[in-house]
Amino acid sequence: MKNQEKVLQIKDLYITFNTFSGKVHAVRGVNFDLYKGETLAIVGESGSGKSVTNKAIMGILSKNANIEKGEILYNGKDLTKFKDKQFNKIRGSEISMIFQDPMSSLDPVMKIGKQITEAMLVKDNISKEKAKKKAIDLMDAVGIPEPEKRYNQYPFQFSGGMRQRIVIAIALACDPDILICDEPTTALDVTIQSQILDLIKKIQAERNISVIFITHDLGVVANVADRVAVMYAGKIVETGTVDEIFYSPRHPYTWALLASMPDLDTDASDELLVIPGTPPNMLYPPKGDAFATRNRYAMKVDFERQPPMFKISDTHYAATWLLHPDAPKVEIPKALQKRMKSQEERQVVDHE
Repeated sequence: MKNQEKVLQIKDLYITFNTFSGKVHAVRGVNFDLYKGETLAIVGESGSGKSVTNKAIMGILSKNANIEKGEILYNGKDLTKFKDKQFNKIRGSEISMIFQDPMSSLDPVMKIGKQITEAMLVKDNISKEKAKKKAIDLMDAVGIPEPEKRYNQYPFQFSGGMRQRIVIAIALACDPDILICDEPTTALDVTIQSQILDLIKKIQAERNISVIFITHDLGVVANVADRVAVMYAGKIVETGTVDEIFYSPRHPYTWALLASMPDLDTDASDELLVIPGTPPNMLYPPKGDAFATRNRYAMKVDFERQPPMFKISDTHYAATWLLHPDAPKVEIPKALQKRMKSQEERQVVDHE
């Protein structure tokens, strides 16, 4: 990745929300880079700060949000300093987003064609005829049959999977450099999920765009991502390539996420690990490692000091005191070891 062009850099980002109960610390010192043509998956439980981080990139944080410090660098400019007018210029045309629920993203009383061409007419300053042709081409590219006929239909005339394809067409209408996918397959059934993921991969390869994929489903990550960032309680706790995260995870939270997910080899007698407890209340962020109270391998230092990011390889980093030279040696849970072994064996068979 070192030779590739960086399209986006997040540096030491802190975001809080003002609430009646006090200040919620949603994002606490997030750092990551996004390279040209790659897919970065951001994984974590609900409330870990995944969507908040990406809404900050789009400039669509709610009114009670504060960017306390940090930078979001895009094309050499810091997006945290942007006003709404400046965001309007890049939103859709340079950075685009696909949301979870296609029905709430679409206007129910506006024809599909008009919703796709709307941004083109405003941003690209092209004629209605050209915009219509481009919209029909896009509908065809995202796999909507009979696009000329369906151009004049309303959202309720489409199935859930087709609606999500329309949302993808709208996101691509102005040829963005970065596409942020916020759990785009959550509201869809498994077969349609697979089709939408294949479509996003195909579009990315054709257009060489960079994708940030937000999800809590590790099965999705294995299919689409080049690199993975695991988030917990507003921090990135582990980051690495897909293979490093799946076959050589080093943070206890990553172990727990992987071990709690069933796969094709899981049978009735296999143990699925459960992560005990709940994430911390971010009104009062913990002094030490946020995962300490749920971590069966927690040491005294975990409750007293936040771990730094320890380097495992040039691409693999994890924030856990277990990587400190003085820490006791801890083995990956047996249930996870067994699963990783069977996955590796299956990969060998697939390649043969």
